[in-house]
Amino acid sequence: MPVLPGAEPYRHEGGEVGVLLCHGFTGSPQSLRPWAEYLAERGLTVSLPLLPGHGTRWQDMQLTGWQDWYAEVDRELRVLRERCSQIFVFGLSMGGALTLRLAAKHGDAISGIVVVTPANKVHGLSASALPVARHFVQTTKGLTSDIAKEGSEEVGYERVPLHSAHSLRKFFRLVDGELPQVTQPMVLLHSPQDHVVPPADSARILSRVSSTDVSEILLEQSYHVATLDHDAERIFEESYAFIGRLAPSVGKKGSTTGG
Repeated sequence: MPVLPGAEPYRHEGGEVGVLLCHGFTGSPQSLRPWAEYLAERGLTVSLPLLPGHGTRWQDMQLTGWQDWYAEVDRELRVLRERCSQIFVFGLSMGGALTLRLAAKHGDAISGIVVVTPANKVHGLSASALPVARHFVQTTKGLTSDIAKEGSEEVGYERVPLHSAHSLRKFFRLVDGELPQVTQPMVLLHSPQDHVVPPADSARILSRVSSTDVSEILLEQSYHVATLDHDAERIFEESYAFIGRLAPSVGKKGSTTGG
């Protein structure tokens, strides 16, 4: 099945500091591509994988679950570890939950994390009906392109497969239980005008992680897909400054450049 235009995975071979970026549920690498390219232009090694079942058609996603999505980013992290001396993990929405689980599981192998509009729970009355409803109804309305910036579109699915949503719900519960194992420095950026993930998710994450070096940043000009919205440049700059603080070689001339 061909990949949707713009949804292709992205990789850049840079210096010894690497960044793994995790996209969101029913989305694609397109939502994080400008962020990945911003980091690559500054000499970092960057990996932005396409999660299984994403970036093609929703029917392909129906056959996948959280174990598949997590296995993909876990594998990419291990590849980065082979060639980088320091690694950071960034994520958007469900990609934030993937980021948090990687942090909980890999400990000191990850130097820091940045999560943007991170999701922690499937909300609404329909969430509790998912275990049964998924056997009778295949899909529900899509979640993509919650963006304030005119003309900015997210490449993703217009329908949400309920089997996948059920798996996502189980994944969020799993990650919520693992949040106390997250100890790395963290930047959490979220929007008060997010129509997909409520502020309660960010508050829950902030209250449960064990990290002591934590920054919370409000993205006042954006909706959910803030990496393609008015605050995108701020996200890029804040994340790069965060790396520079924890990986002092970054930003010094000639220190992070490589192939």
